[in-house]
Amino acid sequence: MIDPELLAAASWTTRPVAAEDTEGLRVTAAEGSDAWRHTSYGFVHDDANGLLAPFGVRDAVEVEFVLDYTEQFDQAGVLLRASAEEWVKAGVEVSDGVPQIGAVVTHGTSDWSVAPVPDWVGRRVTVRASRDGDAITVRARADDEPFRLVRVAHVDPALELRAGPYCCAPTRAGLTVQFTRWERVAPDAALH
Repeated sequence: MIDPELLAAASWTTRPVAAEDTEGLRVTAAEGSDAWRHTSYGFVHDDANGLLAPFGVRDAVEVEFVLDYTEQFDQAGVLLRASAEEWVKAGVEVSDGVPQIGAVVTHGTSDWSVAPVPDWVGRRVTVRASRDGDAITVRARADDEPFRLVRVAHVDPALELRAGPYCCAPTRAGLTVQFTRWERVAPDAALH
């Protein structure tokens, strides 16, 4: 279910090619869309197709989507953004032919962490981002498996963030992601 209150408060960072309300939210990413700043590659991309709503200092959202994409750097998940230089994206990105659960944390420059999840193909993936003061905790799972910790990242507690589903298609046209759920949930009570 896509929370109607979140949807009403949301706006796109960059408009996708298409977004339809069909059994959730079906989004077709813009060709060449991505989010990255400088590190290793030297380029800046700031045109991820993110649908973001206000995100509090103690808050959490879950985004669920079907992992049915296969092209290099196709990606979907949750985006938390304060500005072009302060953001976190987390989800599943295809890298070298393998879907990888991971996160990019950007404080002026981006970093990237991934772990392969080939057994998640064709399944519903849920990514949860919790914020508590100066920390963002990202967890993910496939279907109803237990959540696994993906990342704990620093965030300035004074930043005003917006959060929600996103997708990008850096290397092609035609990536369409079926988001089946986006809702506010209780933040993680503890790291462990």
